[in-house]
Amino acid sequence: MSSMKPLALLAVALMLSACGDKPPAPGTAAGPEAAAPVASAEPAASTPAVRDVTADYPSLKMPALDGGTYDLAAHRGQWVVVNFWATWCSPCLKEMPELSALHAMREHVKVVGLAYDDVEPAELKAFMKQHPVAYPIVQVDTFAPPADFATPRGLPTTYLIAPDGKVAKQFLGPVTAREIEAAIAAAGGKPA
Repeated sequence: MSSMKPLALLAVALMLSACGDKPPAPGTAAGPEAAAPVASAEPAASTPAVRDVTADYPSLKMPALDGGTYDLAAHRGQWVVVNFWATWCSPCLKEMPELSALHAMREHVKVVGLAYDDVEPAELKAFMKQHPVAYPIVQVDTFAPPADFATPRGLPTTYLIAPDGKVAKQFLGPVTAREIEAAIAAAGGKPA
């Protein structure tokens, strides 16, 4: 029996050494994970495309929830507030009435809400009946967000677009009408 102890210890030592940091030698198997496919550099179809930068002059042309088409370029000459939000985001919901009032009361400021939410369109339409706003809503595919905007790192994320189409300011987190109007004034826009 005592001669079996050194063999058992040797077997345990060999098994433990296989868990080291060194990769297996080429052409050798390394256990069950050796048969796993190698990860591709391309994102999987179910992985959202991540963009780190917003274009200086972003374009945005997408179907709106009301059945029309929202085209950011059609609003040249006005300040546009592009607001990324979601139905589950309580700070987003809190700012919506103020953004709606800003859109309705300021002739030179328009708002568009980009619903960055993985819900069915019918669910979003039902949600909007309970939380109506005066501005258009566009549902964004979270797996294919608008190409000219950075992927939101948090919600709400809001962009102020100047009348010439250039991004004047980005806000991360809730924003008020007063903050938007202050940003417009700071960028040389006409006061409210």
